[in-house]
This record gives sequence, structure tokens and C-alpha cells, in this order.
Amino acid sequence: MSTFDPTAYLPDDLLERIRERAPIHDRENTFPEQDLDELRTAGYLSILVPVERGGAGLGLAEAAVLQQRLATAAPATALAINMHLVWTGVAKVFSDRGVPGLEFVQDGAAAGEVFAFGISEGGNDLVLFGSDTDAVPTDDGGYAFTGTKIFTSLAPVWTKLGLHGLDTTSADAPKLVFAFVDRTDAVATGDDWDTLGMRATQSRTTRLDGAVADAAHVVRRIDPGPNPDPIVFGIFSVFEILLASVYTGIARRALDLAVLTAQQRRSKKTGAAYSQDPDIRWRIADMGLAYDALPPQIAALARDVDEKVDNGARWFTLLSGVKHRAITMSKHVVDQAMLVAGGGSYFSSNELSRLYRDVLAGAFHPSDPESAHATAASAWLGPIES
Repeated sequence: MSTFDPTAYLPDDLLERIRERAPIHDRENTFPEQDLDELRTAGYLSILVPVERGGAGLGLAEAAVLQQRLATAAPATALAINMHLVWTGVAKVFSDRGVPGLEFVQDGAAAGEVFAFGISEGGNDLVLFGSDTDAVPTDDGGYAFTGTKIFTSLAPVWTKLGLHGLDTTSADAPKLVFAFVDRTDAVATGDDWDTLGMRATQSRTTRLDGAVADAAHVVRRIDPGPNPDPIVFGIFSVFEILLASVYTGIARRALDLAVLTAQQRRSKKTGAAYSQDPDIRWRIADMGLAYDALPPQIAALARDVDEKVDNGARWFTLLSGVKHRAITMSKHVVDQAMLVAGGGSYFSSNELSRLYRDVLAGAFHPSDPESAHATAASAWLGPIES
């Protein structure tokens, strides 16, 4: 059996260049275009594309490891690339299960296209199950989309935007429509990304004014609400697993920095390294115990997706749960790392300060804590009685 080598896809020297640029993009609130260029050249955008379509042919389990690795260098770069990988991951879910319709995503990724994720809308807590964006059918089988999407990572560079909208006019309406549009004059990208952390993702607001997806790029028309359609499972599974991976990578970097600090700093009082202080040792042990739980969980769920394991109704609580635990764990580990490092970590020039700000973004990604707990409660207790 061959052993997966992450350095073959993310070499150490590439990772270090990305790490060196991360504080600059955070400070200047700019998109890491050089990171994207180097990752594209390395074939990273097509890691989930089958070999026969020009990609690396990796599974979701391997992609999750790579995203953890990338996040240790530049969390915002990893999170931005995540959104492209979500669509290539959904395409893999489709092709693995014999579902046609997303081959153009695989071919596009292999050719260097950048796919962005246009699902989030302000105030829309239905997320995948509903949309405030109007999807109006065109005469040739396509759709014209009008509405506003928020948190559109990769905003300065994407070439195709995967999105959803609600068709309320067709004979079988209402239908949720999932499709892809090109960057045209009907798509306006705001310059409104000025955030506490994850600044380099440039996840700006996107306004659609009749943006057209041609018939070949209309992927799915499904009933609104919870739905067993492959598009819902594909997006939810890949999104949650890769998101958990990014934040787990942040935790790993914080843990490594805390260990390095403890080994290098010495107490004025005792003359011993901080690594010999019982309180510091307990704190780092606590970080390690928390962190160690997540990579195996992510790996197990990703393998289940890759191997088409049928977890039935348990899927959604397992997926929302691993994302929730990854965010909670990562925030805890970064908090502890700040305490190990001391007051120096409070300065914005310190890497831990950036990790502290970046990890806060985890609370805003679906599934949020309320949704994750509601899903788990329904799984264990059944739905609330009406």
C-alpha cells in the first residue's frame, strides 16, 4: 500500500514562502495572489480532480490533511482555497457515485479555473435549504440570478461562481436552483472586506443583477428544504470536513508555537526553561489532548465520504459535529498558546495574534453552534413535537 506524502503536493519550501507572505497580506488587507499562483502551478487546485481528467486523483481524506498543513502556514490562504476545493470535492462526490453534471468543474479546475462559493446570504439561516436570490429561467434552459451573496471568498480572482437561487415562476415552482455563473458586468464585487481576522480571504459581498448561468452550467433543481439530493450531501460533507481541517491546522500551528516558546524562554526566577514549569507543562498538555482528538475524526469522516459509506440520517450530525468540535478546540488551543507565550503575543506583529484573530471566524461558518446542537438533539431525541 502506498503512503500518502503531503510534501509531494505542498513542499516545505512552498509552505515557507506562503508563511512569510501571510503577515503582509493580513497587515495590508490584500489577497494572496502569489500564493494562488504558486499553488496553481503546483497543481493544488486540481488535487481532487481524477487523474483521467488532468488532476492528482486524491481523495477527500488526503485533501483534508493538505488543508491542515496549508493552514499552519497561512490560515486565510487555506480558507480561501477551501472554497474552490469545496466545488471540486462536490464534483468528486458526484463522479464517485455516478451522478453526472459537474464534469466541467473538474475540467475547469485542471485547466486553472478558480471556483468560488456563493451560497451565504445575509439573514438566511436556511443556508442550503433556501435562498433569497431570485432565479429566473431563460428561454434556452439557463437561469438569470438576481440577489446578494455575502462572504464570497476569492472575490478578486474567481472565474466561476457556484451559487443557488429560488425559482418561483416555473410550473413546478418553487425550486432551488444550483448553477455556475461567469464573472460579467452582471456581477458586482464590493470592496467591503475589512475584518478582524482572515483578512487575506477577501470574502467580499457579491451582487448579482441578472447574472446568467447557461443551461450547461445549471447543475440541480430541487425542492427547497431538507433534501437527500447529492448536491446537498456533497456541499455539506465537503464543506464541513475541509472547514474543520483549516481550523485544526490553526490549532496545530498554535500548539507548535507554544512548544517552541516554552523551550526557548527561561524563567528569571528559577533559571529553568519554561518547558520545565509544571503550570506551563499542564497547559501545553491540555492543548495537545484537545488537538489530538480532531485529526482522526476528520480522517474517519473523510474516508467515509471517499468510500461511500452509508451513515444514513447520522451524516448531518456527524458532519456538523466535527466542524463544531474543530472550531471549539482550535479557539481553546489558541487561547492557551497566548497564555503560554505571554504578553508578547498581544502585539499585532506576533503570529499568535494573527491566529487569535483568524480563529474567531470559525463561529460564522455554517453549521453554527445552534444549528450543530439542534441537529445533534434531533438525532438523539427525535424532532421537537408539534
